[in-house]
Amino acid sequence: MQKFLLGIMIVGLCAACQNMNNNDGLQYDTVTVVENHVIDEKSVPIFPKKAALTTDTAQRFSVELPMRCSVDWNNQSVVSVVAQEKIEMVRLGLGDDLPELAVDGYKFKDVTVTAALNKLLDGTDVSVVVDEQLVEKISGDISSGTLSDAVDLISKMGRAYYSYDADVAEIHLKHRGRWMIKMPKDQAIIMALLDAMHGADVRNLLVNWEDKTVVFEGDYQTEREVSRIIADIASKKYMLAWDMDVYRVYPKTDNPIIWMNLLPAFGKQHIKMSIPGVVGRALVVSPEINTKTLQEFLSQQSNVVLISQGTFSIPNGWQSKFDIGQCSKEDRLETDLVVGATGVYGDYGGYQKIDAKIVLTTKYGELTSFNIPSSVGDNYVIIGIPTHSFVTTPETLVSPFAELVVFMSPRIVSVVDADDMAQSSSNVGMSGDELREFLNN
Repeated sequence: MQKFLLGIMIVGLCAACQNMNNNDGLQYDTVTVVENHVIDEKSVPIFPKKAALTTDTAQRFSVELPMRCSVDWNNQSVVSVVAQEKIEMVRLGLGDDLPELAVDGYKFKDVTVTAALNKLLDGTDVSVVVDEQLVEKISGDISSGTLSDAVDLISKMGRAYYSYDADVAEIHLKHRGRWMIKMPKDQAIIMALLDAMHGADVRNLLVNWEDKTVVFEGDYQTEREVSRIIADIASKKYMLAWDMDVYRVYPKTDNPIIWMNLLPAFGKQHIKMSIPGVVGRALVVSPEINTKTLQEFLSQQSNVVLISQGTFSIPNGWQSKFDIGQCSKEDRLETDLVVGATGVYGDYGGYQKIDAKIVLTTKYGELTSFNIPSSVGDNYVIIGIPTHSFVTTPETLVSPFAELVVFMSPRIVSVVDADDMAQSSSNVGMSGDELREFLNN
């Protein structure tokens, strides 16, 4: 009996082995697990919930980009002439008109704006509501005037902004206000105004390109800075602009770019200045070294990739900046870079020069800077900025000899009276000493 049972077990095991062997050719459904997502032909991807943040592509959208991120190098003018136009700044959110009351012989000393207004409005139906705490003390004497003039003066003295609601007879006080700038029609002046406001760190600009207006908000300091910019644009004879290309340069060999080869390639007379920085070097070069000839020179030793291209402008004596990432051709290492510029065109030790300071910064702070005096028509070539300056990982596939090269071409925008526009426009084609004489006059 035991032998019989043992035989049955052996036969069963053999049958099971045979069955396993027969199943070797069967096709099983496979499940691929990628992180926590289960994916097969019948499933759909399951993604973790993301925070409610603006997507990167929406964040980068800007109506200005077609105007800011392209340069027509074939039709670039070193000097352009535009007609002077009125720029007006209007305060928004004033609310209703204040009651027509007369103010006579009102004095106040070392009191807050709230206290001064409460005393002024004593005996009227108008009350004061403080939306933001105001602590600055003011003193003054109003001999005569209207209630509107008195409230406006007291608010300005205390660096506060008011609005009036006639339905409830309340004056509301705040630290911040809103303004609209009615801009001129000329795009060069508009861009200079916007760039100067960016340079003054004025944020949240709402630009309407159809009716040529810009709305912004801020405190007393913001209002004063923007008023200075507008006054400067209205009074200046010139604005400065820079057109630029930014390249990433990969050497074709395991050696760095031999920049000394620029001298035999173009002639030493075309390399006017060499200015060292903490990192890199700025060359002031003649018009013979431009984007085309520079790329031809670089292509002999390296592969050249255009990272970014664009333009920015400022009123004479102001500062602004160009965001590489905003006009970037590639979303890679250098897109964190910002090129800032401060410049003045005028007398420089007896010479007519563009006296500029160019600063390269990243989110980690200033990378390098250069003080560059140049003549009208000169270009800048910034070299020797290692691409590894932008690498944040311990290791990278980028060659240690890869460089960032910045080509900048400064321009002058001459602002003239509209009556002189026709005569000045005929002089745009001048160059050399004739051009400098025109600019001096």
